[in-house]
Amino acid sequence: MPSQIQLSDVVMSRGSGGGGGVANAILLTRLFPKKKRGGLRCAASAGAGTRAALAKGKTRERTSEVGGRRFIRRPAFELLRRSLWIAQYRRPENGQSWYSCGPTVYDHAHLGHACSYVRFDIIRRVMTKIFGKEVVMVMGITDIDDKIIKRANEMEISPETLARCYEEDFKQDMTALKVLPPTVYMRVTENVPQIISFIQQLVTNGYGYATSQGNVYFDVRSRGDRYGKLTNIYPETQEEFGFSDKRHKKDFALWKAARPHEICWDSPWGKGRPGWHIECSTISSLVFGRHLDIHTGGIDLAFPHHENEIAQCEAYHQCEQWGNYFLHSGHLHIKGSKKMSKSLKNYITIKDFLKEFSSDQFRMFCLRTKYGSGIEYSNDTMNDAKNILHIIHSFISSANAYMKGQFNCDAIREDELWEKLAHTKTTVEAACADDFDTPRAIHAILDLIHYGNRQLKIVTKETRSPRSTIVFGAIVSYLMEFFNTVGITFAESQVLSEYKHSALLSSVIDELVSFRIKVRNFALATPEAEESPSAQNADLSEEVKLQQKEERQQRLQERMPLLLACDRLRKDLAIYGINIKDRSSTSTWEFEQNQ
Repeated sequence: MPSQIQLSDVVMSRGSGGGGGVANAILLTRLFPKKKRGGLRCAASAGAGTRAALAKGKTRERTSEVGGRRFIRRPAFELLRRSLWIAQYRRPENGQSWYSCGPTVYDHAHLGHACSYVRFDIIRRVMTKIFGKEVVMVMGITDIDDKIIKRANEMEISPETLARCYEEDFKQDMTALKVLPPTVYMRVTENVPQIISFIQQLVTNGYGYATSQGNVYFDVRSRGDRYGKLTNIYPETQEEFGFSDKRHKKDFALWKAARPHEICWDSPWGKGRPGWHIECSTISSLVFGRHLDIHTGGIDLAFPHHENEIAQCEAYHQCEQWGNYFLHSGHLHIKGSKKMSKSLKNYITIKDFLKEFSSDQFRMFCLRTKYGSGIEYSNDTMNDAKNILHIIHSFISSANAYMKGQFNCDAIREDELWEKLAHTKTTVEAACADDFDTPRAIHAILDLIHYGNRQLKIVTKETRSPRSTIVFGAIVSYLMEFFNTVGITFAESQVLSEYKHSALLSSVIDELVSFRIKVRNFALATPEAEESPSAQNADLSEEVKLQQKEERQQRLQERMPLLLACDRLRKDLAIYGINIKDRSSTSTWEFEQNQ
């Protein structure tokens, strides 16, 4: 029987495990208490105790559809709606164990994958940065699978070579999308002995059986009515798996007998390789033991994958409940089409997408819908995300310009702004605690920005009202902090390269813009203002007045090239990402947000 391993062992033994220092530091806080935690669970048990807990929590049941089947979806964070879950596990030693179903590495990742990983990255950031949770995340990498073997044969390379290539490609895509890496990656092929041991224990416990053909299956009927607790899909409603040597048509493979010329491992049942579901169950149990806090994946994994994981783990650990919360991300749909998938050949790779849009724009696209909802991808929805980022960026730039004294406003209603900021903070935190309702949080922030923009109306006249820089500084600081929390960093998007952070470059641009202001004001100056008072008030004949009018028009025409040159300079600098904004008799500049 495989024993629970320490995270430090995983980090030291996995070359791709990433962040050994961080992982070992987390390990010191003893994030893996073995006792079962109390509280409402997502994986609804058939037992009376769980039904009572659900009734007490007044959990609403929602219907979802997977593969044409409708099933009941238990809200993963119903408890968050009463802010009770946030109050739990405050001590550092009580961290959150999180297992994420990772990629099957046989091809480039597409935008549907990106949507799922970005949404869960947002949730992870909210948990750690807003609610102060310690999260240890393990991601399983499926590096042996029918699709991998088929693709490797087509390319005439080994499955291992193919898998390593696309595993690295996947990690590069996640980095480009600013998805935080898991605490550790774990490959299936590096844990086959542990998987075999896990299967042996299931057979010993009476939940699995071997066949004469060398296959091993999980006996679904041995679980009775305990099977189907996540999705309410029971053996009677499953579909035929297509294997002929199973006892019951609803049983699923734990170990697959080797086929000719196929990669395989020795086992007590002969040469073969692991089934799909057993891989995640074993890897999760190796690190986190008999209880898991959070399990994530796409909605299409709810059944059969996650349902079968639950059955395996509870049968292996002989426990009533293995997983606490199962979070499923909704499908990404192309407008007028079904979900984006490789099988439908309607996908866009992450690399191709990032040639046209930025990672911040895609992240805002994801923030605008709840993580469990389907999301429609189109030029319109992406342009909406771009426009929201532009609104936020423009407000931050205007607020900074106001604080620097680059333009004047009427008296600011500070008390109202402070009150609005406090209300926004409360609303955003409540939205994040309500099943990570990011659309409501974004709406509250845009409402704050709209209110702030109404206060920042530029006036041309000089005003002696005191400048309210502190409140705008607080608003800008909060906006930067929140968006940094969810993975959008405006400080990065305002520049095209690190060189633009140079103080020397900023000073040169300051001088250039200052010179342009003088030229522009000269070109726009009213010719009458240049006349002396005596000349203006003199009793002039109509002939002289007509002559002076012609001279003024001539001077305007002479200065027009200067004004056109100022406009041309502004447009030329915009090409290089330097945005000049003319504000009455002055101008400000900034590095434009990447589009």
